[in-house]
Amino acid sequence: MFSATMGHIPMKEKTRINHQIKSPTLRVVDDEGSLGTMSTADAIRIAQERGLDLIEISPNAEPPVAKITDYGRFQYTTQKKERDARAKAHVTETKNVQIKIGTSERDLELKAKKSSEWLKEGHRVKLDLFLPGRTKYMEPKFLEERLDRILRLLTEDYKVAEEPKKSPKGLTIVIERGSSAKKKDPVAPKVTAPSKEA
Repeated sequence: MFSATMGHIPMKEKTRINHQIKSPTLRVVDDEGSLGTMSTADAIRIAQERGLDLIEISPNAEPPVAKITDYGRFQYTTQKKERDARAKAHVTETKNVQIKIGTSERDLELKAKKSSEWLKEGHRVKLDLFLPGRTKYMEPKFLEERLDRILRLLTEDYKVAEEPKKSPKGLTIVIERGSSAKKKDPVAPKVTAPSKEA
């Protein structure tokens, strides 16, 4: 005998239809509304007379609820609702991208392309401008230009979620997808001169 644990993914409880329904009494509905409470045998008879199926839709109700409808259409509608629910349950993450003062244009283009893809998917993007040693104390205007280099290469509209601030790596700015489908011209982020006591 084939073991139930081999090669099988656990499935949710199967929807019962027609003679699979165990409850002797049901509250029956159709596409027009409620037909009232009746015996399962009577409900199946009505469904068959209409050329449809009796489908148990709320087995834990008291009494259970069943619907007279086309089973194929019922399956399609149920699967569509599940797909829509999964799509709405998309988890937003914060993706990290690190750049350096001397990052080449080619590398910036690649990082900007990936960042744009993440923005399009609805994720936030944290851009880290790595500032080793004394580069942390360079002119704020120069640091703004370094951040602006990658912002200008983004192909997705974005807005600043968190203004540039000092981080262990240097400077960090967080952006997220904007409301417009068209990319706006980037506004150079304002960088506050870091304290030399930090």
